[in-house]
Amino acid sequence: MSPPIRVAVADDSLLIRSALRELLGTVDDVLLVAECADGDELLAAIGRTAPDVVITDIRMPPGGDGEGIRIANLLRESSPSIGVIVLSQYEEPSFGRELLAKEAAGRGYLLKAGVHERDQLTAAIRVVASGGTVIDPSMVRRLLADETRRDDRLADLTPRELEVLAMMAEGRSNATIAHALVLTKRAIEKHIGSIFSKLGLTEEEIVSRRVAAVLLFLEGTRQGR
Repeated sequence: MSPPIRVAVADDSLLIRSALRELLGTVDDVLLVAECADGDELLAAIGRTAPDVVITDIRMPPGGDGEGIRIANLLRESSPSIGVIVLSQYEEPSFGRELLAKEAAGRGYLLKAGVHERDQLTAAIRVVASGGTVIDPSMVRRLLADETRRDDRLADLTPRELEVLAMMAEGRSNATIAHALVLTKRAIEKHIGSIFSKLGLTEEEIVSRRVAAVLLFLEGTRQGR
């Protein structure tokens, strides 16, 4: 049996920390090793407990706005094997782009509203622990419902391509997207290639093309509100 995924949590809200502690305590393959109220406390706890994944609020002391991004960037340099999930109260695609700007591997961006959804949070923990990337699916679904988009590149996407893009944002692989849409894996690969082409994403993109495609969509839809 594999050892549990070691998780450290940081949020200045006692309510959120309590909710995370209660939820993670019911997951067999996850072990909560630290619970912190600010970024400095979290960094000290990481040194003591060596977590596999950090879950951190995007806004908390001492840095305020973007403190979770600061932590994620520091860990990218000092402990690149540690996965980081940043929690946000609101849909903030610009913070998502900043989080994933240098490298998307092992990073997640979730809305706090989904913290109480055990399956979503634990799935995100497992994904980032294995080096994957997760963007909150509820954020994507809400934005999909908004028909106003200012980015002409996004307007060029077909309904099927938008559907594939939403599933990409949930961290699904090509194979699982194909299964969900009852299509071949080759058909999904063609749809994703078309999405990259229409969004102007090349192989040279610093951000993972899958993640960049999702964030372009989120930012374009948010601006159109």
